[in-house]
Parts: sequence; structure tokens; C-alpha cells
Amino acid sequence: MAFSEVFPDLMARPTPLMRRLERMLDGSAGGVIEALAQQSRTITHRHFGRTMRLFAPLYLSNECINNCSYCGFSRDAPILRVTLRVDQVVREARHLHSLGFRNLLLVAGEHPKFVSEGYLQVCLDALKPFIPTLAIEVGPMEDQQYAEIVSHGAEGLVVYQETYERGTYATLHTAGPKKHFDWRLDCPERAYAGGFRRIGIGALFGLADWRCEALALAAHLEHLLRHCWKAQLTVAFPRMRPYAGNYEYTPDPARFLPDRELVRLVCAFRILFPQVGIVLSTREPAPLRDALAGLGVTHMSAGARTEPGGYTGAGADDLHLTVRGRRVEPAQSAACAKATEQFRIHDTRGAAEVAAMLRARRIDPVWKDWDEALLAGAGG
Repeated sequence: MAFSEVFPDLMARPTPLMRRLERMLDGSAGGVIEALAQQSRTITHRHFGRTMRLFAPLYLSNECINNCSYCGFSRDAPILRVTLRVDQVVREARHLHSLGFRNLLLVAGEHPKFVSEGYLQVCLDALKPFIPTLAIEVGPMEDQQYAEIVSHGAEGLVVYQETYERGTYATLHTAGPKKHFDWRLDCPERAYAGGFRRIGIGALFGLADWRCEALALAAHLEHLLRHCWKAQLTVAFPRMRPYAGNYEYTPDPARFLPDRELVRLVCAFRILFPQVGIVLSTREPAPLRDALAGLGVTHMSAGARTEPGGYTGAGADDLHLTVRGRRVEPAQSAACAKATEQFRIHDTRGAAEVAAMLRARRIDPVWKDWDEALLAGAGG
């Protein structure tokens, strides 16, 4: 049974694990945060050792047909857009490879005209000879489409529900296929059926009450552990950041997840889900990322850019606006050296600096933890 079918009942009648999480998130009843942090650190070292897997997002396109009121790539946003050619994607990837990365997350807006049929497959074919770990974060697909993507070298998929509060979701998503809440909610299970061996989920904290989002996320993760048990699962708790169209964004106090509660949330999920990876991106400030390293987090991005061509300047010769699905050349006054970013990162340190921080904390940065040759060896 798909998660969308059981989700309403789970929120009405929480599982024992969800009720335990609810108690842990209650500052007065959930225990002293320092004690939770120590327990979380011990569990992390037991299951993951003193390691941190490093990855980088590689943005392919900022074209999108969805209107999402919190996203810099939203369809009606008057931003400079570009979809990288495959040779430009390779250029970006080789730059990241030179920095040490062997784990890349390919990110693109959802637009069938620009990110067209076969584009992802060609990009994957071009990257897999020198990037052993490739994941995607794109619009949801059908089972058979996922199977094809896997056959071209992708082994990981990331899909965030954004918000698990159905009413808020409907308010925030006003146009495009992303409007369909249940279709997105069941995306991880379709990806599992398609053959992905790594699946990442999360919620974008700041869109709805953070405690409700955390409980829903735990329900989703518990369901996936039961039904997609062959996959390696990760969970993330990204917080809203200023974005194109709203660079003056300030958090809603009623929905904001404070730093201390984010730490509590990471520790609680580590204790309740001891073998699930926890991801912390460059959305968060450097001091907080440093403090959480080894405390429960197992995957970090580093030196990230959130615009296509952000690492090498690729695509700067093809910047344009998109109006009602049609390419429009920008006015001379709009001339710019790069495409518009999705959101502003907080931790601006480069990959080498993040790796040095980890080593200073006696944590080994892991650039590569997978190679297709491992399967070939098993088959022999």
C-alpha cells in the first residue's frame, strides 16, 4: 500500500515511534539536549564511524513549469534562465572532480520542453565514466522512466515533499504538475520500484509548523524502511533561505525551526533511525554545520552553487527569460554574467576548507564510497 493511502491515518493515529519523537521534540519532556546529543554521537560513530560523505549539487537547468511561491525557479519568476548543454555539464563535473568530488547530485527544474526527453540520460552517460556516484533531484517520474534513468548510471534519487501539510501545499503550489500532492508523496516508492539504491527524502522547514512536519517526515521514513528496505535511505531538514524574487525573506516566527531545535531534531532522528543517513546542506551557517558534524549528520554538501554553470561560468552565453513557455531575449539592462540561483547558500566555504574542518574534528571526509566495479566483482 502506497504511503499516500496510509498517511492520513498515521497522522490521526501515530505509531509508537512517532509518539516517541513527539516526546523527544518537547523541550520540557524530551530530555536535556546535551544528553540527546551525546547519545546521537555514540550511535552515529557506531553505525557510520568517524566519517562524512561529501557531495556537490550540479544544477543542469533553472527552467520550470511549476509555480511554487517559495522557489527562485518558479515559472513566473522573471529570472535569467539557462539549460546547460551536455558538454557544459561535463565541464562543470570535471571542475568538481578536480576538487575531489566523486558524488554529484544533478538538479534541474521540471520543464519537459527544455529538460527534454533523453537529456538526463545523455548527461548521465557523459558523466558516469569519471563520476562513480550520481544522483538526481528532478521532477517526479513514472516507474519505467526511473528504471531507464537507473540503466544510464543514476543510483540515487532525492525528492523533498516540501511540506506534508496538504492545505499549505495546495496554497504554495498554484500551477504545474507539482500541484499533485499524492503524486509527489509516492515518488520515493516509484523510484525504488525503478531500481534506485539510494533514496533521500525531506521537508523544507519554514513552510508549515515544524513539529508537524517532523512527525510526518518520521512517518514517511518509517514507511519506507518497511517497504523499501533494500535501499539506503537519507533524510534532510533544509530550512528556508532567501531566494530569487524574495532576497529579503525573513522566517515566519510561527513556523521557524530555531538552531537549537534543529539540533534536537537531528539527534532525535539519529536515535530513532540509527542506520539512516542524515544530510546537512550549505543552506545552514558554517558554525552550525561544524557543530553538527559527527553529532548525527553523515552527508554534507560543500562549496555548493545553486545556479546552472555556477562553478565554471558555463552557459553564460545563452542566458534568457522564459515567458509562457517561450524563450525571450533579456533587455540589455538585464545583462548578467550567470543564470539566476535558486536560493542563497549560507556556508560559502570551499570543499577543501570543509574537508579540513572535518579532519580537525577527527572525522574522515569520504569523497567516494561506491564504484560500479563492486557489482562486477560480485558477479564474478
